[in-house]
Amino acid sequence: MLFSIIISIALGCLLLASPISGSINVWPMPRNFSWPQPQANPLSHNFNIISPDHRYLSSAAKRYQHLILTEHHLPLVNPSSSVRLNTSAPPLLSLAITVSDLTAPLHHGVDESYTLTIPAAGGTAHLKAQTAWGAMRGLETLSQLVWGDPSLVAVGVYVWDSPLFGHRGLMLDTSRNYYEVEDLLRTIEAMSANKLNVFHWHITDSHSFPLVVPSEPELASKGSYGSSMQYSPADVTKIVEFGLEHGVRVLPEIDSPGHTGSWAAAYPDIVSCANMFWWPAGADWGDRLASEPGTGHLNPLNPMTYQVLKNVIHDVATLFPEPFYHAGADEIVPGCWKADPTIQSFLSKGGTLSQLLELFVNSTFPYIVSHNKTVVYWEDVLLDDNIKVQSSVLPRESTILQTWNNGHNNTKRIVSSGYRTIVSSSDFYYLDCGHGDFLGNDSMYDQQTPSHDTKNGGSWCGPFKTWQTIYNYDITYGLTEDEAKLVLGGEVALWSEQADPTVLDARMWPRASAMAESLWSGNRDDKGMKRFGEATDRFNEWRSRIVARGVRAEPIQPLWCIRNPGMCNTVDNKQLVIAIPANHTNQATDHRGDHENEAAPLTPGTPGTPAIPGTIEAAKKKRGGNQILQAAMFLLRRRPSKKNLKAPSVERVASKNAWKRLVGSMRPLHLQDNPSSPRSPPVFEIAAPSTPTGSEAGYEDVLPPPMSPAHATNFMSRSSSEDSMQSRYASAVNLQELDRSEQDDDKSKDKGTDVYDGEDEHIDAKAEEFIAQFYHQMKLQPLD
Repeated sequence: MLFSIIISIALGCLLLASPISGSINVWPMPRNFSWPQPQANPLSHNFNIISPDHRYLSSAAKRYQHLILTEHHLPLVNPSSSVRLNTSAPPLLSLAITVSDLTAPLHHGVDESYTLTIPAAGGTAHLKAQTAWGAMRGLETLSQLVWGDPSLVAVGVYVWDSPLFGHRGLMLDTSRNYYEVEDLLRTIEAMSANKLNVFHWHITDSHSFPLVVPSEPELASKGSYGSSMQYSPADVTKIVEFGLEHGVRVLPEIDSPGHTGSWAAAYPDIVSCANMFWWPAGADWGDRLASEPGTGHLNPLNPMTYQVLKNVIHDVATLFPEPFYHAGADEIVPGCWKADPTIQSFLSKGGTLSQLLELFVNSTFPYIVSHNKTVVYWEDVLLDDNIKVQSSVLPRESTILQTWNNGHNNTKRIVSSGYRTIVSSSDFYYLDCGHGDFLGNDSMYDQQTPSHDTKNGGSWCGPFKTWQTIYNYDITYGLTEDEAKLVLGGEVALWSEQADPTVLDARMWPRASAMAESLWSGNRDDKGMKRFGEATDRFNEWRSRIVARGVRAEPIQPLWCIRNPGMCNTVDNKQLVIAIPANHTNQATDHRGDHENEAAPLTPGTPGTPAIPGTIEAAKKKRGGNQILQAAMFLLRRRPSKKNLKAPSVERVASKNAWKRLVGSMRPLHLQDNPSSPRSPPVFEIAAPSTPTGSEAGYEDVLPPPMSPAHATNFMSRSSSEDSMQSRYASAVNLQELDRSEQDDDKSKDKGTDVYDGEDEHIDAKAEEFIAQFYHQMKLQPLD
């Protein structure tokens, strides 16, 4: 038997047209890009940028002028077929920059908006911004609109742009493995090209202390990997200044009280459990001394701890002008503090480990704030299961919590408590995950036959985070409007247990670029649909451009895929564009009312609904999507008219029950025997109606009408073996509980009605579950 169903374009997010015509790509996608008549004119050989006098913008203008004149980028796909190349037109001679406020510092929340106008008649383009930092973002956009040798520039262009999130960051750990200053500068330069604006520098940890602190020089001289693997105050100044020249803040993190084993080389008395084996033989995991090799926590009971730490805080606050100071406070392991004799005595007198942490925070937090800093902690300080402080210890106006565990749940916990947050979910944003573990003599890898790897490739946070995973993550998912305002933004993170300069670029890029667009302009198009499908071609082009700029970013696809657009997709988009009969929209419109309107099911041969076999054939064989869809359709065909749910409007699609309503709108179109293999599972076809145009177009205009009793009865009566069909569907997904009694089925056939009595809510729930599984396995994205 062959089923054909219409699945709303609102569900599949499959038919996406490029928002920027003509294959000229900008990354991140601007919020508003208008190029009504794609045309390119020559760029003058004497093109110059006229910039107001500003310490950092002036240098950026010179840098971009040189880049624009010399880059001569060659797109992977030649845009000449879709862009009118007017080589005889007057060239673009210059860019004039206007900035409203030249005094605004590069702090969180600074206005980064800009407008860019490139006239079709050549002459002078205009870049207007509120601040110098917004002007820098506009310069990057302009640079990506120039290509070729001799250089051409897109003209007749208008851009309005502004980031969705003010904090768009990248964290790099330089303690576990050392990175040269040039590696950090190259990373910051790549960040600027991607409109990322915060370099979170995790400088120190238990493994090494590479930062030379002027008032405590022995921390680096004894705690680093050597004199050639240290960052001097001059190095820090160079990195901070380079960041400002590129519109990137440099946020230092000095983690404490945990992750401080390297401090023991200079001050052994202030560090508990230093240089001990991290997981004592025979000990339970809960009694470990550290969560990975490299032990040591600062002792909150030793007065010397605060003398040393305050010197460090003072010098770091002076070296880094950034208003945020990251104080760490993550992964405090009970076993480490319990191993210290002075702390053992404290505990024996009724003290608790949480009281120790509270003592530490109360002794350091006010001192950090006194340097005009907002303190950033990892979420553990408030959310850890074992050791945490009360919220009264952390004033909300001067505290930010960075979340890395439990995805949306911990984000919700933080913002619902009134704290601002930075999102770095290890499930989505950790770039080191999926590369195995670094532990030695581990017998789990001594296997001679394949077996299921319960550790996802040996990595605690596996699997590997693909660019699509990063791009599609919504950091404010499940939050109220007020709660979402407390989400400052997000950061991807590269911890360096198994990373160093040799792999830095490939681990970081282009995956960090995926987050960059998601946080700058979002991961959805103007209709609210996820745009990862459309983004793939732009992403390939962007990766190619940054490689040419000196960033050794890893590829996301074979070059063949780029040269053969659409051929590497999961589903062939060309086969999904199917015309819908003229009366289809009217039927859907009628179903927006409360009355019923039964229409005869469409059949093969109906004008506008050609049969298209095997549109998901390849995908179903690999992912089992067909079996899941079969089970869902088996459930959906039982839906009677009294359970019909009207096709949702644009406003209602965003509501809590939108997914359920969309599932309810699906219906089978036709059913026929498959003479070649009558007992084989049916093959599903997907037809997606074209999206209507115009400002009034809504999801109700593209959804098919819900299945009525007549549809359901006709659908059932045309089955040669209802019981056999039901059994096949149920067994395909291990759902024997869905079997209905023969008596009920016979009664339903005799009466010509559906057996669903309006009470079986589990059928709706199961249908939702299976359709959701289908879309997940097909790598499609249902509405939230």
